[in-house]
Amino acid sequence: MSITYFIFTIFLGVVLTVHLAMNGKVGEAIGNARVANALFWCIGAVGALVIGATGWTAGALDGLEAVHPALLLAGVIGASLVFAIAWAIPKVGAFGLMMGLLAGQILGGMVLSNFGWLGSPVQPISLINLVGATVMVAGVVLATRGAQPPVSEIAPAE
Repeated sequence: MSITYFIFTIFLGVVLTVHLAMNGKVGEAIGNARVANALFWCIGAVGALVIGATGWTAGALDGLEAVHPALLLAGVIGASLVFAIAWAIPKVGAFGLMMGLLAGQILGGMVLSNFGWLGSPVQPISLINLVGATVMVAGVVLATRGAQPPVSEIAPAE
């Protein structure tokens, strides 16, 4: 991966962390993470339509019949992830949550690439990959070990 893409993916990780924390904060503020996320997804749907419309060309959906219907479940998976994350952030904190997500993404990415699933270029898991992933997961454990629970978990709200 080029340095430009590497830096870009780090930037996206920061944006994702801020986005999910914002989502969790809204859910906590209104006292209902599911309603807050539904609101976010509605706003996101409008944003996606606007972004999609800027690249719309005649026949843009012509290839849709080639898409396996199960792949369209990605929208439900995405919504479910954001709902779960917004629920979890106030309980475990953004740092712990992101560390766990990062470890899961590394492991999931290794498996997807090993088998070439979902169009990923095949990259067989090597010993160095396993060592790196093990170090990463161990780092997550060390970084989050003994982490203090959020203040909302320590003291009851007044």
